[in-house]
Amino acid sequence: MAPELAGLVAADPGPALLDHPLSQVVRDTGASMGLIYLMTPEQDMLRLTVVVGVSRKIDTIWGRVVPSASSPVADAVRERRMVLLGGHEDTARAYPRLALVLPYDFPLAAAPITSGPTTWGALCLVWPAGHPGRITRRNREAYRGACDRMGRLLRRAAEDGRPVLPPDEPRVLPVLRTRTHGPDEAMAAADLAERFPDGSFALDLEGRITFVTQTAAALLGARVADLLGTEPWDLLPWLDDPVFEDRFRGAMISRRPGTATALRPPDRWLTFEFYPDGTGVSVRVTPAPAPEAAETPAALLPAGPTPDRAIALYHLLHMAATLTEAVGTQDVIDLVVEQMLSVFGVQAVALMTAEEGRLRVIGHRGYHEDFMESVDTLPMDVDNPAVRTLKTGVPSFFASVDELLRIYPDMVVRDRKAAWAFLPLITSGRPVGSMALAYDRPHPFSSGERSVLISIAGLVAQALDRARLYDAEHNLTISLQARLLPRALPDVPGLEVAARYMPATRGIDIGGDFYDVIRLDTTTCAVTIGDVQGHNVNAAALMGEVRTAVRAVAGASPSEVLTRSNRLLVDLDPGLLASCLYAQLDLERHTACIATAGHPPPVLRHPDGTTEVLPLPPGPLLGVDRDARYPTTEIALPPGAVFALYTDGLVETPGVDLDASAADLAAQVARAGPDASMDALADSLLGHAQRSGPRNDDIALLLTHVTGAAVAPPPV
Repeated sequence: MAPELAGLVAADPGPALLDHPLSQVVRDTGASMGLIYLMTPEQDMLRLTVVVGVSRKIDTIWGRVVPSASSPVADAVRERRMVLLGGHEDTARAYPRLALVLPYDFPLAAAPITSGPTTWGALCLVWPAGHPGRITRRNREAYRGACDRMGRLLRRAAEDGRPVLPPDEPRVLPVLRTRTHGPDEAMAAADLAERFPDGSFALDLEGRITFVTQTAAALLGARVADLLGTEPWDLLPWLDDPVFEDRFRGAMISRRPGTATALRPPDRWLTFEFYPDGTGVSVRVTPAPAPEAAETPAALLPAGPTPDRAIALYHLLHMAATLTEAVGTQDVIDLVVEQMLSVFGVQAVALMTAEEGRLRVIGHRGYHEDFMESVDTLPMDVDNPAVRTLKTGVPSFFASVDELLRIYPDMVVRDRKAAWAFLPLITSGRPVGSMALAYDRPHPFSSGERSVLISIAGLVAQALDRARLYDAEHNLTISLQARLLPRALPDVPGLEVAARYMPATRGIDIGGDFYDVIRLDTTTCAVTIGDVQGHNVNAAALMGEVRTAVRAVAGASPSEVLTRSNRLLVDLDPGLLASCLYAQLDLERHTACIATAGHPPPVLRHPDGTTEVLPLPPGPLLGVDRDARYPTTEIALPPGAVFALYTDGLVETPGVDLDASAADLAAQVARAGPDASMDALADSLLGHAQRSGPRNDDIALLLTHVTGAAVAPPPV
């Protein structure tokens, strides 16, 4: 690594490590926004880590990407390639769901951040609407250079024991301004704006008013001092409509001017024109004639559907699209909580179900922990709005504390909340839970908002029902898988052993990987590893039979063990194939005799630290040919040697040659010091595999280290 990169890692660990390369590539390519995603340690989510040119409000739409999803960022990571979208039409063709929830016109490119076989995340750049939608050779080189540099920085940080992990909230970088203004120039600019007959004000990236003219304040019906630092839709009730905020969002993302018209009660119509750039939006305010069909006072009138229908459609599509990315129950809880807080202006949310006659809180945010503990396990016969909603399936809305206490006079209001919505979670016509939303201020619920919230609760209920079913099936299959693997490995004097099994990416069922250590006598033992084709119960059952067959004939020569196991598999005719490697270790002679049936070659680390991938003559997979023969290879296995067996899930990475991946695994084994335990080495190898990219296959790993200790006497 270049000295300047090493200096950055040493001086600035954490997400800030990526600040400079992100700002530089945005500047070099003329992009309006830059977003860096990093893979979580569990490899189940790409999270937004560092952004520039976008607000925290806007980044809630982009914040989480499931690696298996159909999206530009996920495809770039999964397929290790650049994904380029020229605008909204390209997006609609390639990613229709993304086009529905982000109905704005903007070119976009996403590329993986890699170093060798390891994929750390992705870099996504967005350009203003009207950009040609293609990347010039110069920009492509800048893009690739930025990804390479970020990959090297992330790899160096991980090797130094300080891996960069995605934070709960993304790091938002300030946009570099093309020029700065002194006090005199700023005052002159303010005077200039005040001289125009039309009103104007400026919004920063978060939507807060940073400047407003006296004319604009008069048109809005508020004082300048009251407007500064606020979001207009929060301060002015007649602008408290998501369409206005959506116009701001669309202008910021597409960098394209937009307009909206609003009625300031009782009869003053105003037109707002939005002019965005990388630092915010300038808004021009002018009086407007009354529309001919102004049937909805106090509402913005965008082109197309009426506001309530447009808002409902947008939020329902957004929530539905988000929930399709959820797999397990915790996914649903996390996504619902995040969306309700960020999109709907809710300050607290809780999800509850009924279990064994009691109310159980399964997820919450915004409430104090002690309050949630007091609600959790409430009997289902208490008079409580959450309980009543769950039992009856009827939603309840309380615009103020007084409304709540009129119906539930014995309730104790905590957390200083001032309005609530209790929504039933109904699946197959029956309530299975409830969702409680709370607001810090009184909140009147319009009929349109109530309909949207009830519809969203229905989506949440369906997603939660699917997720709980998945969790039950997943736990069952994992339990079955564990039962088919050794509960404990035997203690073999003179040998240090460690084994690991890691299921495939969620969404994949049970697998067929297996390993075993078989003690034969006081000086010899057998080690074996295999992989049955498929990810289902049939594969797992066959895996159990193959492992049992290997155990039954263990002690014969490795060639004979595989030959007999192969005949058994052919006779069973399960329609599945299996790979297997079997090795007999002689700890007195310090040798290993090995035979393989189409299995990935083992890795051997010699006592001097040099490591190699053993070039074994391959035999055919088990289950192909009843008369197959399996050649045997004998190697030296002196004290200090490490013998590593693995299944292909450990080394398979999309777009990377298997030989190169095996060589990288050997390098990882070599990098471990001679004093490292096999348990530590096993954890290190699994961690490296997780960082190398999304996995779609199970991983089994078996490590043996010849310690050279004295052989114990035979057991009595």
